[in-house]
Amino acid sequence: MLSVCAVEARDKPNIIFILADDLGYQDVGFNGSRWFETPHLDALAKESVVFDNASMYPTCSPSRAALFTGRHSFRTQVYTVPVLEKGKAADNLYSRWTVEEKHPFYSQPLRSVGYQLIHLGKWHVVGPYPERELDYPFKKKLGTPGSGDMSWVERHKREYVERFYPEGRGFHKNVGGTFWGDPARGYKAGYKSESGGYKAPFKNPFMQEGEEGDWLTDALTDEAIRFMKENKKKPFFINLHYYSPHRPSVATSSDALEKYQKKVLDVGTGQSAQVTKEMAAYGTMVENLDMNIGRILDALDVLGVRENTIIVFTSDNGYNGIQSFTQCLRGSKGQIYEGGLRVPALVHWSGRYKGARVDENITVLDYFPTLLEWAGVEDYKSMLDGESIVPLLEGGSLGERALFWHIASNYKTPANTVMKKGAWKLIQFLKTGEVELYHLVDDPLEERNLAKSHADRAKLMLDEMESWREKHSVPLPESSISNPKKDDE
Repeated sequence: MLSVCAVEARDKPNIIFILADDLGYQDVGFNGSRWFETPHLDALAKESVVFDNASMYPTCSPSRAALFTGRHSFRTQVYTVPVLEKGKAADNLYSRWTVEEKHPFYSQPLRSVGYQLIHLGKWHVVGPYPERELDYPFKKKLGTPGSGDMSWVERHKREYVERFYPEGRGFHKNVGGTFWGDPARGYKAGYKSESGGYKAPFKNPFMQEGEEGDWLTDALTDEAIRFMKENKKKPFFINLHYYSPHRPSVATSSDALEKYQKKVLDVGTGQSAQVTKEMAAYGTMVENLDMNIGRILDALDVLGVRENTIIVFTSDNGYNGIQSFTQCLRGSKGQIYEGGLRVPALVHWSGRYKGARVDENITVLDYFPTLLEWAGVEDYKSMLDGESIVPLLEGGSLGERALFWHIASNYKTPANTVMKKGAWKLIQFLKTGEVELYHLVDDPLEERNLAKSHADRAKLMLDEMESWREKHSVPLPESSISNPKKDDE
């Protein structure tokens, strides 16, 4: 049950939360790339607080569940994208797809204090078959309809499933949000289709089909701008969660594709179309994403609401190794190394927050309490696992925090718990108990496992990790070496 007290007689800021999909930390100019073209984001970053150590989960489902609820994965039971999980039941706690109603979304308290809210784009926190998720934990991983199979649509427009959609979670409107993880699902050929869901017709049952020549990212931006215009005299919240640049990698035009194919190697990041054949098409999608953010900024200026609008820009996880590359971080999407966890992130509020770069660690869990503070929501009774980052935005500090990720299912890395504290990062793989320790300032590529040479530090952090799991009754797969049930056998 939500308990919210609004600060009355306060001019609430508009908030636009822009979430890219699979955009890597170094896939933007403001984080060092000279290969990708992101001029609008780069200009915005100069006037924003940029976070150099912002982390998500390594895949989209747990990131989005944590973002919307402000709660750890062990609370929502969303550890990985369900269909990607691998291995037998003893080694996994298979993930939910649908976030249960007992977990409030940030849209609900924001609506209660007068915000007009719209969700646009990827949702992915409802499963195709919510009725199959009642008996948890699952004995096998969840499945999904095949590409082009639209048999689920009618059920998803009924009350039982609608309550898990944006309108059931506090938003006034939903454009394009469903269980899909990528826009190609409406086409029988999926990733192999020419459209990929990015070129109209979009075949998304929760938005207009679009006309020939329309591009999905452009269409979602059109709807965002329309909502701004309709609500410019009220505080608005725009949840602009683009599908782009998630696979399939579809070039925005042949000319744009040719431009990226001809680009020279970025010696700093190692980025080049020669690294992966999809990178040129991906580059066109990143450039288009940036162009649409420029359109959002222009619309705010035209409407005269820029100074009273907070803009958050980030990504749901690290880059997909099929699409992009960086030689500066280890790993990619699906892995618990920094290439999978670290994402671009900035916060802009014209005239309020000075341009700066912040080194302190923040995580996806910190956005919910930050949104509450911006919106003037007081006395929020439901539990949150993060902290407001407003002190960081105002030049202060949150101090050295112990931050945790618990990923109790297998995908590209075995089930694990991760802890960060300052520059130190500890990983424990749950089945073997194997530990890895890295100092991210001295070793950003995570090449030197210091668990043996710095055994005292490793033990100190491992003890703190185990205490955290014990305190919160964090569940572990049956085969985990630290599982108390296993010790009792």
